[in-house]
Amino acid sequence: MGKFDAYKVDLKNLSPGVHEFEYSLENKFFIDIDGTEVQKGKVKVLLTVKRVSMMFEMNFQIIGVVSAPCDRCLDDLELPVETKNRLVVKFGKGYAEESDEIVVIPEEEGSINLAWFLYEFVALAVPMKHVHPPGKCNKAMSSKLKKHAPRNSEEEDDYSPADDDTEDVSADDSAGDVDPRWDALKGFMENDNN
Repeated sequence: MGKFDAYKVDLKNLSPGVHEFEYSLENKFFIDIDGTEVQKGKVKVLLTVKRVSMMFEMNFQIIGVVSAPCDRCLDDLELPVETKNRLVVKFGKGYAEESDEIVVIPEEEGSINLAWFLYEFVALAVPMKHVHPPGKCNKAMSSKLKKHAPRNSEEEDDYSPADDDTEDVSADDSAGDVDPRWDALKGFMENDNN
């Protein structure tokens, strides 16, 4: 028996109507699938499959928590995931993904393994920003960030390197110090307009 046989749905032998399946995705699932986004978690999946003729509408309801490293201190933190996804499966001559939601599988095969789809649904539900709430980051790492950050020491504990991307342009303008290279560029612009 393969690692992901439990996630294989035999569509060919499903009777017309609605069928329900439940899956529990634990750490072993995420380790076995070897994806880069999620390596640990505890997620429950409720799958409803509606068969109409040779088409199968699959609706996934996914809820749980996954573990990811904090973008700030690198300690693990739990992130809630909750999502609803839809997949339409049709029979055809060969395997094809017609869109993000429509998949064609060979009719002779008659089954689909949902393991990778489940992983992708979970990974896409994980928030882009992985950070502890203010004051909950690893204290040792936070102090090192503050020590090496190009900021004054009176800043908050929840320093984010992304904050460094914003520049205070108005401070330069108010000082009246204009870089002489800008004057040279203005000269080019005035010559082009004449």
